[in-house]
Amino acid sequence: MSGTHADALISRQVRRLETLLEDRAVVVGAALDEMLDAFLSGATPLNGARVVARAWTDPAYKERLLADGTAAVAELGYAAGGVQPQRLRVVENTEDTHNVVVCTLCSCYPVRLLGPSPSWYKSEAYRSRVVREPLEVLREFGVELPSTVAVTVWDSSAETRYLVLPRRPAGTGALAEEELAGLVTRNGLIGTSVL
Repeated sequence: MSGTHADALISRQVRRLETLLEDRAVVVGAALDEMLDAFLSGATPLNGARVVARAWTDPAYKERLLADGTAAVAELGYAAGGVQPQRLRVVENTEDTHNVVVCTLCSCYPVRLLGPSPSWYKSEAYRSRVVREPLEVLREFGVELPSTVAVTVWDSSAETRYLVLPRRPAGTGALAEEELAGLVTRNGLIGTSVL
């Protein structure tokens, strides 16, 4: 089943479930819309970029972030999860290691820190291929890594979400935290870009 057909099927199933819940007065459609709007209102990749910028400028924060991502992002006012709490694990790109995130079962993703997930992240092609051939998938995103760099693929789950801490670019020592945040992209936080 292609990604488009799978998405259409899932959309129909979700709409059917919403209809059943509304028909049985378990939930009111307007209330569900309000909850979704509230959930997504503060969800943006800029949140994750601010976390990264703080880690780049504050070594003690970076240490806390790598030790306990959930607690560290809470220090900045962000939640790792949504309706149910999830553990956030932050993995650091280094000179020797590049990290990339996937959810092979569905599309588990730290929405509050990265905004709504891109369609390619939810696609069956990405979810299956990045595990089997991460270097090829990264090349398709324009990421060319030296042969000395090991690639680690992290599989998100309902309980644990991952965020990539990209390497700070050379020559950015004079930039302020907000300027640094402007360099970080959602793809960099997933690992499909170096920034």
